[in-house]
Amino acid sequence: MNLEKYNLEELLLIGIKSEIEAEKVYRETAKKVNNPFLKNRLEALSKEENAHREILEKTYSKMFPGKEMVIPENPDFLPEFPEIKIFRELGTTTDVRKVLEQAMKAEIGAKEFYDGIANMVDDDYIKKLMRYMAKIEEGHYMILKKEYDDMVEFESMMNDMDYAQFDARF
Repeated sequence: MNLEKYNLEELLLIGIKSEIEAEKVYRETAKKVNNPFLKNRLEALSKEENAHREILEKTYSKMFPGKEMVIPENPDFLPEFPEIKIFRELGTTTDVRKVLEQAMKAEIGAKEFYDGIANMVDDDYIKKLMRYMAKIEEGHYMILKKEYDDMVEFESMMNDMDYAQFDARF
């Protein structure tokens, strides 16, 4: 991922926008699912994405004191960062399988994005923070992958309404 044509300010703002979109998708999807385990994981992911946004906002304020934080409304122009577009498109679907598939792609993209920032900056604090953020995004991918694999493996059982009212038709 080549992010060098963007400056750190632009990248932080785009990262903030991505975290906002991801939080919204996880929160809204959690409201729609019946599987209590998946609901808890999605709610936890939503909270983590919100925490990421807060971390990036604080970092922005520290790096650019006194500068107004203007979050881009439509940063889909960045081919290097398709996560925002993925999460925007997911905001309208009720197909949880599709949400998990696309969210996995978005989380891997976010990992690569934060790793890309870490590779381009000299500031040790920012470098470590971005590597940390990348590691967390990779963890999100692993959580989503596990839920997706479980959905596929146990779909027939979870769709059986006689199974303790455990409707994971998500």
